[in-house]
Amino acid sequence: MGTWARVGVLGTLAFCVHQKRVALAELRRDKTQYIGDHHQLELKLVQVIFRHGARTPLRPIPKPEQVEWHPTLLEVPAQTQFDYTVTDLSGGPKPHSPYEDQYKKTTLKGGVTAGQLTTVGMQQMFELGERLRRSYMEKISFLSPVFKPSEVFIRSTNIVRNLESTRCLLAGLFQQHKEGPITIVTDEASTEILYPNYQNCQRLKHLSRGKMESVLLQPGISDDLKMIREEMGIDSEKSVDFFLLLDNIFAEQVHDLPSCPVLKNFLKTIERRSIDSMIYILEHNSREVLQMCVGPLLYAVHENIMKAMDPSSATKARKLILYAAHDITLIPLLIALGTFDHKWPPYAADVTVELYQHRQSKEWFVHLSYHGEEQLVRGCRAGLCPLEEFLNALSHYAVSPEEYSVLCSQTEEDQQTNS
Repeated sequence: MGTWARVGVLGTLAFCVHQKRVALAELRRDKTQYIGDHHQLELKLVQVIFRHGARTPLRPIPKPEQVEWHPTLLEVPAQTQFDYTVTDLSGGPKPHSPYEDQYKKTTLKGGVTAGQLTTVGMQQMFELGERLRRSYMEKISFLSPVFKPSEVFIRSTNIVRNLESTRCLLAGLFQQHKEGPITIVTDEASTEILYPNYQNCQRLKHLSRGKMESVLLQPGISDDLKMIREEMGIDSEKSVDFFLLLDNIFAEQVHDLPSCPVLKNFLKTIERRSIDSMIYILEHNSREVLQMCVGPLLYAVHENIMKAMDPSSATKARKLILYAAHDITLIPLLIALGTFDHKWPPYAADVTVELYQHRQSKEWFVHLSYHGEEQLVRGCRAGLCPLEEFLNALSHYAVSPEEYSVLCSQTEEDQQTNS
């Protein structure tokens, strides 16, 4: 390469570096401006999507030595008591829960059933409620200090640990004070949108079925699982994957129960391989799969924002929307938003979406946090994101009920035709 060619390349590189610095400076300036104007921002709506509190494992690891789960681990702390009723989405009777039927078939050593919210989990959710209380009652007077049905909308999956987690959160948030009944709405398992619904979405079921089986054959995942199985003395014909191992070790540790030494030694590997397995099943974050997993939920978040901005909306008085979900909801949700930290969402993890309006300019902004920590959404210039940028980020993955139905009913032939 000639001298002048080298100079030209270096000059181009220098210009690119300069432009990047200018862009970063503008980004910092924009962010500083937004933060400086924070006292001029009026909070209009808060949406919280959270995982339930700590629970018993969904299934024990098939090994001779079992951890004992005693009924005393399920005792209800007095401060978490709060009466509530459950209805379907239309206000009718609570739907039947096939998942609860499934959990009741598994009794763990010690006498408790699988997947039940524990005392530790109830306290975790109470503390999340207290954190929300500090944020939206004590730091700023946004929510009323007592529960009011007109201000709060609550939706949960129809699983007892989630309903009970919501009760504990509300008890911490409103300190057991209410004006009017607390109603938690839920849906039939077949049409639930608060978790990836393999029963309702046939295409998601079809795409995932093979992935669930082949993930255990992937290099690295297969080798590590084989090594851990051998170390634990688990027979090769027993059904074990990294999700099962992680579920048990997380549950045992948060309850200070004696875990298998092998599980404790390989905890980091188990968590990493669980994440690898989940990303593989999600087809390495394919847009289509993420749309089918959390598209309807993101659409609901979008619609809630639009209603809060509409002065004629019948739900204008609504200030807080709670969604009781699961870890398998939060992972694709965080991936879609570009904020996933490659760590398994802990019990009581929350994604909080705040909608603000500037008092003078009347511009709208969205702020997103995870575990109470600010997140930078993909496509946003700053943590306090201009509404247009946030809605644009959502638009890549949010799908309306009609779009979801079409997406889920597509066959391989349809896909080839559209591609």
